[in-house]
Amino acid sequence: MNRKPDRPLSNDELHALVDGQGPLDDLAALQMRLADDPDAQARLAQWQRQRDALQRLHAQVLSEAVPANLLQAAQAGNAVRTSSNHWWRYGGMAAGVVMAFGAGWLANANWQQVGGREATAPSMASAQPEREFVRQAVLAHAVYAPEIRHPVEVSAQEQKHLVQWLSKRLDKPLKVPDLTAQGFDLVGGRLLPGEAGARAQFMFQDATGQRVTLYLGTMESVAAGVSGKETRFRFESQAAIPSFYWVDQGFGYALAGQLPRASLMQLAQEIYRQL
Repeated sequence: MNRKPDRPLSNDELHALVDGQGPLDDLAALQMRLADDPDAQARLAQWQRQRDALQRLHAQVLSEAVPANLLQAAQAGNAVRTSSNHWWRYGGMAAGVVMAFGAGWLANANWQQVGGREATAPSMASAQPEREFVRQAVLAHAVYAPEIRHPVEVSAQEQKHLVQWLSKRLDKPLKVPDLTAQGFDLVGGRLLPGEAGARAQFMFQDATGQRVTLYLGTMESVAAGVSGKETRFRFESQAAIPSFYWVDQGFGYALAGQLPRASLMQLAQEIYRQL
């Protein structure tokens, strides 16, 4: 049963959750308050549906390359952003289009070749669910990785039960990767909500107390746009939390942790090899 929230979430706070904008600590705190606020949950779900409808409406525009003149304007604007006189030269319709759709257009620049697998720039329609998936993975990492007493729901001592439980809830046979050779032991795991159904998180820790989390779950909306036989690693760093993520047969995986990029990539490749 949900407890009555101490303070209902404001519209501004709900907008921050919908857009995923703000420090991860703040977003994590909002998510925890959201769990006790059914009215806010309903409004958030409604706004997310509106956001998704708008993205589908403009998917054709978002999948196009950035027009050269708008890209030049945006780059010039960034270069002189500290000068209001120069910045407002790029106002009006062009600036509005860049602000409305620039995030979708320019996001493609972050898709890169990793570990020998070339990640081509996908359309916004297929990229958006993946980027939302990794945002949720990083948010879950930020919430639970620092926990001392309750970092997981089921500990590593009950690994068999953990795997059976999460496999049933995600409707897919799961396997916990063995990272002991890489210096990481399983802490345990937990069940999490996701837009396409249940999600799972496995947590690992090394001898120094450094933790990494593996977030996974079905991504049906991506499956049609991603080759069922080819998996591409992609790197993302949100709020200074690096992550590698990939999609395989409509199932998403995201490994997040405060590790050097090369070390995190080695762990991701080992996980992929085992799974």
